Amino acid sequence: MILEKRIPIKYWFNTIKLDLLIVSLFATIVYFLSKYLIDFEIPISIGTFLGTAIALVLSFKLSHSYDRWWEARKVWGSIVNDSRTLVIQLKGFVKDDNSEIIVNMAYRQIAWCYALSQNLRSLNSSKNIGEFISKNELKSIKNQKNIPLSLINNQSHDLSLLHKENLINDYQQIQIDTTLVNICASMGKAERIKNTNFPKTYRLTLHLFIYIFLITLSFALEDITNFFEIPLMVLISIPFFLLEKIAFNIQDPFENRPTDIPMTSISRTIEINIKQQLGVKNIPEPILPEKFYIL
Repeated sequence: MILEKRIPIKYWFNTIKLDLLIVSLFATIVYFLSKYLIDFEIPISIGTFLGTAIALVLSFKLSHSYDRWWEARKVWGSIVNDSRTLVIQLKGFVKDDNSEIIVNMAYRQIAWCYALSQNLRSLNSSKNIGEFISKNELKSIKNQKNIPLSLINNQSHDLSLLHKENLINDYQQIQIDTTLVNICASMGKAERIKNTNFPKTYRLTLHLFIYIFLITLSFALEDITNFFEIPLMVLISIPFFLLEKIAFNIQDPFENRPTDIPMTSISRTIEINIKQQLGVKNIPEPILPEKFYIL
């Protein structure tokens, strides 16, 4: 997630450098064509109309992309709440002499958060979760295609054992099970966002019409003397390409990019909260950003 810090110009330039190079190239070609070969003049009103239309479509796409990003952020907000609630319920319902199973389920929830964040980023889900679950459990789930789902299944299994051994009553089992259902539902929502691609034709069509607009504008600006038309075209193209690229990046919030939802940071926050609830002494520090973004 990009923070309210000074964003390096290099980051913005690297985002759109290829498009700026293409604009510079065709603006140069149009300049020499109109100066030495053909006199092809287009009314500037056409370029203005196209630019206005593209700006409206671009704002519409940016709004939809942000909606996807914000939905993903709300999903992880729910995960934070439900993870805290799960441990509160376990501590409140299960007797203190069964603290081992409380700790096991609480630590498994921490492992689940890290595993889900890795899974959504298409990384190794079992990485760095060995410190929260037993070696046998890690070995049993390591080859599973959906490790977070396997961890939730183990949580449900332990919940059934608590009820079977009369450590919790029927009402308490329903309450904890509801929390697990909510956690599983949040995982499903995140996976839906991950696996539902924004229509590629939408972006390609918008990208194409930005170029059509810039080409049309370059012919309309042929009356400008010297080479000033070329840097002017590049300057005009920057906001269009930047907004289009921002919309493209935030529409997929689980791609391990600076614009991602900060799932690793949120998972660390959940780890800290749960360990505080358990009274653990060695609590890790929150993840602090080293750059202009945090993951």
